[in-house]
Amino acid sequence: MKKLIDYIRSCYPQSEYPVLADQWELWSAAKPLSGVKILDGTPVFRNTLVKYAVLLAAGADLTISVGKEIPCDQEIISLAPRFGIRVADREILQETFDAVADCAGRHKDVISRFGYAELTRSGLEYYRDCMQPVFSVDSGILKRFETTIGTGESFVRAMNHLGHKDFNGKTVVVFGGGKVGKGSAFYAALNGAETFIIDRESITPPEKVTLINSSDRDTVCRLLRKAWCIVSATGLPGALAEYVPNLLDSDALIVNMGVEDEFGPALPSNRVLNNKQPLNFILDEPTRLRCIDPSMALSNAALLMLVRKEVAPGINLPPLAVEMQMLESIRRCGMMNDEIAMILKECNL
Repeated sequence: MKKLIDYIRSCYPQSEYPVLADQWELWSAAKPLSGVKILDGTPVFRNTLVKYAVLLAAGADLTISVGKEIPCDQEIISLAPRFGIRVADREILQETFDAVADCAGRHKDVISRFGYAELTRSGLEYYRDCMQPVFSVDSGILKRFETTIGTGESFVRAMNHLGHKDFNGKTVVVFGGGKVGKGSAFYAALNGAETFIIDRESITPPEKVTLINSSDRDTVCRLLRKAWCIVSATGLPGALAEYVPNLLDSDALIVNMGVEDEFGPALPSNRVLNNKQPLNFILDEPTRLRCIDPSMALSNAALLMLVRKEVAPGINLPPLAVEMQMLESIRRCGMMNDEIAMILKECNL
């Protein structure tokens, strides 16, 4: 455990993870997960180690798993056993766990005694008919720090990393007006792009972003012809399949910001930046720790609520009181007060 803590402290100041830091302080004393067998399928990157440290400090018997088609950092996976963290193989995934922290529904078939905490909206679809308790981490306030702010910022950061640094005056078309789509559009506009969101819902787009109804196919096709960059953020497999002929005829940069293949097999992987994988996962830190800290802490809290049998069968939203308490940890740190105001306004709170 000391090796892991020393490693984390060498990489991040505590101000980068205020919610997990508060959780660690409380749980390291109380050991509320002592002996609890947990499988954690959160995408494995350097900042995910902070989540693991809290679970270990709480006494959990922790195993981590790299879900199929979920991007990860192989170097961090190779370090995990050195930190006392077991990495699952196919045989281990046949074991029974007390609780599972899943991502994109990749571990829905793993046997869990008390239920599942699902990190993503797209993954929630795999649990629609689940009779056990399912905690939807994505359905509350805190996930917006990761998906709207963190993913949006990392979309631009990843584009910059690939040499596409000049957004000014260029047309960016984003499919999907959910949290990821709004975040990607917001940061594209912030960097000077003429930005459009395509969605069938009557959402409120970010400032300086234009909403186009997806039923207006003529306008959508016209935008695709002039686009510099086309971003998919619907969270739905094959959602853009009908536009593949347009994409094949276009010289635009094509980006996927979700974990699913939103284009379908007719669009070759090499036509999409990062071969259809979420673009931000080309970065050493796909989402800044300060942005993913709240949702990782909420995922940990969900595991504790599951084993305490505080989550009802079926899909459950995060309790508002739990999320508001975690927001106070972020406020005390003071690094994201503007972002807190933006998120609460969007949630009408």
